[in-house]
Amino acid sequence: MKMTRRLAAPSIRKRVAVTTAVAVLAAGTFAVGAGVAGADSRGASGKKSAKTATKAQVLGLFDQWNAALQTGDPHKVAGLYAKDAVLLPTVSNNVRTDRAEIVDYFEHFLQNKPAGTKVESVVNVLDRDTAIDTGVYEFALTDPQTGAKNTVKARYTYAYEKQADGKWLIVNHHSSKMPES
Repeated sequence: MKMTRRLAAPSIRKRVAVTTAVAVLAAGTFAVGAGVAGADSRGASGKKSAKTATKAQVLGLFDQWNAALQTGDPHKVAGLYAKDAVLLPTVSNNVRTDRAEIVDYFEHFLQNKPAGTKVESVVNVLDRDTAIDTGVYEFALTDPQTGAKNTVKARYTYAYEKQADGKWLIVNHHSSKMPES
């Protein structure tokens, strides 16, 4: 009797899939299909989430982030990022890969009293626990020494992942100043 054993494809962690998708988007290609091929809709507990997020809910995550900026508290802003999130910030050459580095970035960035406004946004809800919001935003900034006002226009990508407790956190955030600016 010949036994056929079915081998499962190697499991690709959703985080890797999302990071791949974000890298593709950041390079200017808006195709995310290949990057999410192995993603599923199970949270850290292995249980299925209740329902898929709407695009409006995903857009609201930026509003929460922008409100955290308005508090001036870098820890409050960093609290919206997953423990192992990656931040490629607009006004820093350093890639931030842990909480301390993300806090450090916002300690400096928040001195400019940033207020963000989205100009254009494209939301892709990948599954029940993963979404990407990409587009263009502007930041009104105030120089802390002179009080001079400045506006910076930038491209952005936020990759969000729903945590086991139901809270959405940023797992990857890329922001780069528009080349024409």
